[in-house]
Amino acid sequence: MHPLLNKLAPSAFTLKNQHNVDVNLADIIGKGKRSLVLFFYPKDNTFGCTKEACSFRDQFEDLSRLEADVIGVSSDSVESHKRFAEQHKLPYTLLADTEGELRQAYQVPKWYFGMPGRTTYIIGKDGTIKDVLDSQVLFAQHVSNALKILEKGKA
Repeated sequence: MHPLLNKLAPSAFTLKNQHNVDVNLADIIGKGKRSLVLFFYPKDNTFGCTKEACSFRDQFEDLSRLEADVIGVSSDSVESHKRFAEQHKLPYTLLADTEGELRQAYQVPKWYFGMPGRTTYIIGKDGTIKDVLDSQVLFAQHVSNALKILEKGKA
């Protein structure tokens, strides 16, 4: 079990999005209006990360209908995120966690050779982490798990 499960999600972070605009997580998390699907992935434009990002894109309307926002996070630069989002027509926010502070706060495990892990957090409207999926290789399972949790009304 992940140590942050059923705890308040870390929100005291401001990071740049793919448009070079500051995004303050405290303005999004726990405001009682929408849930948040926060997914951490290793790197823009790699096979698995592209599949995962496009899976969230393809299910974006369903996630939105279930009153959830989607944010992707990696250590890539703002410029890399901009190209990645444009190339794959990603309709959601990508955050540049270039120093790894958000990844550390969410205790995202590292993978082989210190490579950043792939972990998705379902954060409820109350700001509590309702579910965590950590799987480096089951890319599509991240979005299907998020949909399942949201459809059950657990977030």
